[in-house]
Amino acid sequence: MQNGDQHYSMEDETYTDIDGKAISLECQSHSGFCREFTVSSAKVSIGRVMVYTCAVWLSAYIVFFITENTAVLSSAIIITLVGMMVHIHFVKVDHETLLIIGSLGVQVSSSYASGRESTDFIEMDKIKDIVINEAIHMQTVIYYLCILLKDPSDPEAVSSVVPLFQSSKPRLNCLVKVYKSCQEILAKC
Repeated sequence: MQNGDQHYSMEDETYTDIDGKAISLECQSHSGFCREFTVSSAKVSIGRVMVYTCAVWLSAYIVFFITENTAVLSSAIIITLVGMMVHIHFVKVDHETLLIIGSLGVQVSSSYASGRESTDFIEMDKIKDIVINEAIHMQTVIYYLCILLKDPSDPEAVSSVVPLFQSSKPRLNCLVKVYKSCQEILAKC
């Protein structure tokens, strides 16, 4: 950590996602104009992977026993391995990071279980505001943090919405902490 950086974890509160699974919120204040928020989800459960793999392979063995076709076993092994690789590389996000730099912009990053990272940057002059929005999902109201982008033809209008923390899906209490901190920085710009 560099001099002047304040690194703190929101240990006083426990956070969960919309499904009730535990997540963590870690914050770093690099300066008065720069803050970083990281929401981390649970790691890949080796037990769940083993149960899934055993279930698929046991099913394949039963089909092989009935049909005596070895292609069934080979296919089950290949499908399971490819499925796990796709899940780890493209689906399972370990943590999502929001870095807000007052005069520059916002960087949004996702780190996957395989180590792959994806990063997007939005310049500050394109940002109208950062807000907490609500949506209805499966007869439940969920909240999400999002960036409102300015419409180039009408600066008072919103051209699009960029949702944040899409994989970790934190509940409102976590989003409010991040929102308030982001608003402090946006107010200084």
